[in-house]
Amino acid sequence: MSNHIGAKPGEIAETVLMPGDPLRAKWIAETFLDDAVCYSTVRNMFGFTGSYQGHRVSIQGSGMGMPSASIYTHELLAEYGVKTVVRVGSAGSIQDDVNLRDVVAGIGAATDSSMNVNRFAGQLSYAPVADYGLLSASVAVAAEKGAAIRVGQILSSDVFYGDSLDTYKKAAEYGCLAVEMEAAALYTLAAKFKARALTLVTISDHIFREEAMPAQERERTFADMVEIALGAVIR
Repeated sequence: MSNHIGAKPGEIAETVLMPGDPLRAKWIAETFLDDAVCYSTVRNMFGFTGSYQGHRVSIQGSGMGMPSASIYTHELLAEYGVKTVVRVGSAGSIQDDVNLRDVVAGIGAATDSSMNVNRFAGQLSYAPVADYGLLSASVAVAAEKGAAIRVGQILSSDVFYGDSLDTYKKAAEYGCLAVEMEAAALYTLAAKFKARALTLVTISDHIFREEAMPAQERERTFADMVEIALGAVIR
């Protein structure tokens, strides 16, 4: 049993969807999985295992930000033998043509975090990237569903309430589509443990236009993203 998840051996599937919000983990499990069983309530960071179209899948909350996501990702990969992790979350657009409700697949994750600077002792500017198989599968599933999906670089930021938008503006100039807070850590740890990882996010707000998706619409819109993720992991 790990320190922060506390599940018993065998309770977690080799394939995990990882939302930040533990209540969203509960909603995904109850909405999309058959015979879902809760394996963890430690710190109210819920985890569930069930099946999707006959495939065993777990849903694990990760909390907000790279430090929290790193704890749960590390334990899943190092202690429970997880082989595939897909983050399903929300993000803020920083491009004019990336709009509310769009689904974005992060091919790579730039970051303003010092986590990888510390990990590589300042000797390497590491480029965290997604697993190509998962990425291409998500695009194929979206096409089959008739759902729009954007693929590109995203920015994983350590700051939610910042004093300046300059970093976001510079990231946008270099092609980043959206800002979220976990992907760079997920991709780095997946590489370390030779696992597959992908980040799918739904655009819930636009940073520069100060637009935000109404709360009541989020669940319905996020369902498209979850179905893409589940379809991709079982292909």
